[in-house]
Amino acid sequence: MVDITHKVTTLRTAKAQAIVHVSSAETIAAVVENRVPKGNVFEMAKVAGLFAVKNTHITIPDCHPLPVEYTAVEYEIDGLEIRIYITVKTVYKTGVEVEAMHGASVIALTMYDMLKPIDKGIVIREIGLVQKTGGKSSFKEKDPKEIQAAVVVCSDSISKGVKEDKAGKVIVDKLKTHGVNVTSYEVIPDELELIRARTFELTEKNQLVIFTGGTGLSQRDVTPEALEPILERRIPGVEEAIRSYGQKIMPFAMLSRSVAGTIGDSIVLALPGSTNGARESMDAVFPHLLHVFRILKGANHEPSE
Repeated sequence: MVDITHKVTTLRTAKAQAIVHVSSAETIAAVVENRVPKGNVFEMAKVAGLFAVKNTHITIPDCHPLPVEYTAVEYEIDGLEIRIYITVKTVYKTGVEVEAMHGASVIALTMYDMLKPIDKGIVIREIGLVQKTGGKSSFKEKDPKEIQAAVVVCSDSISKGVKEDKAGKVIVDKLKTHGVNVTSYEVIPDELELIRARTFELTEKNQLVIFTGGTGLSQRDVTPEALEPILERRIPGVEEAIRSYGQKIMPFAMLSRSVAGTIGDSIVLALPGSTNGARESMDAVFPHLLHVFRILKGANHEPSE
């Protein structure tokens, strides 16, 4: 199965449909009046659909087992058509589109099986997705390419050439995948005043400034001390999201002192200096963090459509 360990948990919904086309009005009347010999078509098909949704991962090889937290089945009759609609919800790392379509398919097949003794002309068609929400596309900003970002690696050893930077490059690559324009990338030593000075300089030209390194507990880890006094407003939810996400993967994540806040209309982040720590921190808050730039411009808190 596809690796989804890096994804964040969100509310995800999907609505699917299927159409059962019968050959006579008498068949529709038998369904509505509950005169079908095999039983109540609507209720039995609904039960079959519920079982199908919950067991999709058993039938479809690449589907992940996930907690199905809501399923609803609706029917509409239009002439000789029975339209089936099924809505599925979960709070998880991956969506429920296939679960919804699987449920719709099985409901349609159950109807076919129950109605074939009285109608030999039944056709199932138009099984498909009607709507989905909650995935990455639901939180995609309209024009992130307007955002200018700077990435700064804080490390004595890397600035001296003793080690090679990987964390900063991970951050740069992640930003580029979301259409953010990275205007500068640099490595500086763990010097408090230098970090603070570069912050002021970079926030004048960039809406996003990300530091990596210096957020631990060693004597030379001073990035939070450099940033905290100059941040105008802290964003504790971002800091909490980073640590909470990381803690589920690495138990040492709780020791990180990641920082997030604003200076003017710029967002400043201080992330861990390890490669995995930087990658996981970016996974925890991107692309969702990009929404903050619409808020700073006066938009409401609803995600972009």
